[in-house]
Amino acid sequence: MFPAERPRRLRATPALRRLVAETSLEPRHLVLPMFVADGIDEPREISSMPGVFQHTLDSLTRAATEAVAAGVGGLMLFGVPRTEDKDANGSGATDPDGILNRALRVLRDELGDSTVIMADTCLDEFTDHGHCGVLAADGRVDNDATLTRYVDMAVAQAESGAHLLGPSGMMDGQIAAIREGLDDVGRQDTGILAYSAKYASAFYGPFREAVGSSLSGDRRTYQQDAANRRESLREVDLDLDEGADMVMVKPAMSYLDVLREVADMSTVPVAAYQISGEYSMITAAAQNGWIDRDAAVLESLLSIRRAGADIVLTYWAAEFAARL
Repeated sequence: MFPAERPRRLRATPALRRLVAETSLEPRHLVLPMFVADGIDEPREISSMPGVFQHTLDSLTRAATEAVAAGVGGLMLFGVPRTEDKDANGSGATDPDGILNRALRVLRDELGDSTVIMADTCLDEFTDHGHCGVLAADGRVDNDATLTRYVDMAVAQAESGAHLLGPSGMMDGQIAAIREGLDDVGRQDTGILAYSAKYASAFYGPFREAVGSSLSGDRRTYQQDAANRRESLREVDLDLDEGADMVMVKPAMSYLDVLREVADMSTVPVAAYQISGEYSMITAAAQNGWIDRDAAVLESLLSIRRAGADIVLTYWAAEFAARL
């Protein structure tokens, strides 16, 4: 008359649940994306991402130091140039005095090797058209001309102090080109976190405010189609063959199936990026009293870890590293 097996026994108390938990979430698993903007005198909150800021160099240093003290695994840095400093080739990305390269030097000088300093290796913040590469005469993104710019950007970021580079533009051959370019200048120890499975997503909207994007149109000719799964595994295979030290799935929460498959086949650590729209949805729902904010954040981060991510990029990294 009674069930012989009672799985509920192992859920009876918090201590039991903690004892048998299959997935852990530790501060070291979390990476904090940060924005540093040129031409501002004080931190500027991003309206669509409450609690996230465009930083000055000074406030960036303070916030980064606090995050590292909380135990985060690393920092991913995005530069926001002044509008007048953007051009068709994204020259500010390779300028040693460009905002991103200056910020990398400041953080490396301040933090040394106490954390992992990562840089977004993409041109979109720096181009006046907002695309992730150089445009051809017909307006399309020129894949191979863009690779040349990526190599120059990668070298500049490595020389500015980045431990890991994050090529996020989804150009064919970008990992091989960057690896060769780094090795040619003696930067064999600079690693590459490849944005291998990066989808064109409606959830990037707040990020475009965060970086002051100049984009009109979309990036669907180079970012992946949301309908495709096998394509991601092909992209990951290519990046591994080209020398990626880590691979990433982005966005995270709408692509947990892809993340699981990538984690199952990858021979290197796997990252997932809980992107701006995911942050903003949870934040907005919590502000309206519709969900328990802290519980929802923790559940979302655990779900990404459960799906196979070794590393989670999240705007909650510093806050939840401190709590954990």
